[in-house]
Amino acid sequence: MSNCIAYSLLKKGKTVLYQTAPVLLESVIDYKMSKNKNTDNNIYKSVLESDLLIIDDLGTETLNSMKLSELFTIINTRILNLNNKITKTIISTNLNINDIFNNYEERIGSRIAGYYDIYYFFGDDLRFKR
Repeated sequence: MSNCIAYSLLKKGKTVLYQTAPVLLESVIDYKMSKNKNTDNNIYKSVLESDLLIIDDLGTETLNSMKLSELFTIINTRILNLNNKITKTIISTNLNINDIFNNYEERIGSRIAGYYDIYYFFGDDLRFKR
């Protein structure tokens, strides 16, 4: 579903960034900790300003305080349009809303519960049918 939405927006000239939660958070932290920040490849700016950010597999990352802080910043910045640009975010996860509140800080859980439409998908895992 996320890929179809991304494809549709790309055809309209929108910017889309699709990444798994573990890779996304590691990339942002690596960029922020780097002394030589490459302005041509600013992953942090792309994460915050892309028209659509798709965070796949939230809940599979190993959490620490830095990752929680970055996840909060990403979600909050995009919700509040702090970059003066309307941005949208899709988060896919196998976690239910209670798991999100248990695994993440309340301020992350409350933003996901309060600002996102939550859809549940049921059925067989298509990867097992190949």
